[in-house]
Amino acid sequence: MNKGLFVSFITLVLFSISIAGFAQEKPDALKSYRIGRDLEVQGRMSDANARYEEAIQICKQEIAQNEANMDSYTVLTWALLRQTKYNDVIEWAQKGLKVNPGDYRVIETMGEAYFYLNQYDLSLKYMQKYIDAAPNAERISVAYFFMGEVYRIKQKYNHADIAYTTAVRLEPSMPVWWYRLGAVREALGDYAGSLKAYERAVQLNPSYKEAVDGADRVKKRLG
Repeated sequence: MNKGLFVSFITLVLFSISIAGFAQEKPDALKSYRIGRDLEVQGRMSDANARYEEAIQICKQEIAQNEANMDSYTVLTWALLRQTKYNDVIEWAQKGLKVNPGDYRVIETMGEAYFYLNQYDLSLKYMQKYIDAAPNAERISVAYFFMGEVYRIKQKYNHADIAYTTAVRLEPSMPVWWYRLGAVREALGDYAGSLKAYERAVQLNPSYKEAVDGADRVKKRLG
């Protein structure tokens, strides 16, 4: 290989390494968020919050560069929700929905934030919008669960029964959801249906004391 070709080859290799390094170093908000979720599952909340904050800052920078980037609004509101910064979730979600009013991911996150802010009518509104917009989306079961929670709090137990029943049909492995279903059925006087729900919660989590107590209580009602 002559000297000129060798220099060109080395230059090309160094350029390729530089480009690869740049690609690897590019901030990835979704990756940071997912690492945060994994850390949260492990109970490492301090480390999780650091990752969520990292995701938040990346998203804000991306939005500053491109206000129409709905992926950035989505991950930003997810991370803020995990940090329990519910008012900030609403603020950024509203900005995102000005760009795309139909983004169902942001709509669902707003529904959760409004629930934790005790603004139940707005939570219900946004969860219903989410279900209407994306009936087969990933968090449909969660949306029905939150609707059940709102109806339970409002003591609309028939509505809560329907919402919880739908939630557990879509996602049958959540003991808390079965317990809530048992509770509203008990409130309605449907003790047989309540017992089935409580027992399912206990099957999924044998140490679930409230569900065990609920099952014992309705068994006495049934004689």
